[in-house]
Amino acid sequence: MDLIQTFAALISLAALFSYINHRFVKLPTTIGLLVISLLLSLALIGLGKLGFPLESYAQALLEEVDFNKALMQGMLSALLFAGALHVSLESLKEQRWLVAVLASVGVISSTFMVGFASFYVFEWFGLGIPLIYCLLFGSLISPTDPIAVLGILKHLGAPKSLETKIAGESLFNDGIAVVVFLVLLGIAGAGHDSEPVSVSSVMILFLQEAVGGVGFGLIAGYIVFRMLASIDNYQVEILLTLGLVFGGYALASALHISGPIFVVVAGLLIGNRGRKYAMSDKTREHLDDFWELIDEILNAILFVLIGLEVLVLSFDVTYIYAGLVMIPLTLTARFISVGIPVSIMKKHKTFTPKIIRILTWGGLRGGISIALALTLPVGESREALLVITYVVVIFSIIVQGLTIGKLVNPE
Repeated sequence: MDLIQTFAALISLAALFSYINHRFVKLPTTIGLLVISLLLSLALIGLGKLGFPLESYAQALLEEVDFNKALMQGMLSALLFAGALHVSLESLKEQRWLVAVLASVGVISSTFMVGFASFYVFEWFGLGIPLIYCLLFGSLISPTDPIAVLGILKHLGAPKSLETKIAGESLFNDGIAVVVFLVLLGIAGAGHDSEPVSVSSVMILFLQEAVGGVGFGLIAGYIVFRMLASIDNYQVEILLTLGLVFGGYALASALHISGPIFVVVAGLLIGNRGRKYAMSDKTREHLDDFWELIDEILNAILFVLIGLEVLVLSFDVTYIYAGLVMIPLTLTARFISVGIPVSIMKKHKTFTPKIIRILTWGGLRGGISIALALTLPVGESREALLVITYVVVIFSIIVQGLTIGKLVNPE
């Protein structure tokens, strides 16, 4: 099966599942697609056990898709830009300190809490996973996924300040998490750089990735902003934003700076300054419609892929049990990493009621965690961590995603 056939199959499944969900299941789109594709995967596995090897066809489809490349080097740039495009910069400025702390200190502290806790849990299950790999697991499972979070927020009608906190943190923390992941991967001896890891090299990598991503996002975003302001043709203007997203993301990767942070910064600039000063009403309307459609299509494909991914995992029952134990532990780490900074800031700032519980339960994990797990070196630790990550992600999207509305809007 070639790439075009694979894409055709995925887009057809996404369309069919979207129809079934909208017509019959009536769950939020991302959750509905995940549930339906997951049920299909389990049905195919069940049929395979009965002598109908239909799952082999689905596995052949998935083998054509490199999930990590498809998300991290393809879909992620467009999804992050579409999300950042509608985040108010003024609202984000009001919440900047909380967003900054949660996206940096929160991710790093959660990484170490989850990492050390998982080391003892995995030892208890006899998995024997080295501590450095446990810390890698902590780094890939700690960030909240902007794709999953923004998809759910659309249906909640949450207060604007709360939406800004959750969306702002989730848009930025995956970039920080990737930097932490790369540092730990280097320590594990499988990173992109063969030089020994030191405090100075960690700081240089952080500055290069994070600060470089912000700087490049501002520069490229401003250039495109000036180009948008100089014309009034919505087809060309939409094409300029496409070039910014995909061309800029590819260039950021080539320069070894954070593509996710770049595209979020550029999206915030275009969505705020560009929308206000460089676009006509007609362009704004067409731009919003275009990126909303891109967002919906890519989200549909992504969550179908997550649901189908179960077909290619090695589901040892021990891995599943370990994953189930890690669910409350990752939530506890999230509660602590959110609760401490919010409690300190409460002395100087008023927050939404139940803000700590909402941020804890609303911190959904998603495709980014799975994509990072897939980059781990081949071996027994990789297989175990991939399944454990999958278990935590599925719980997060389905259970937390379906119940967060009760916290946000209890009536």
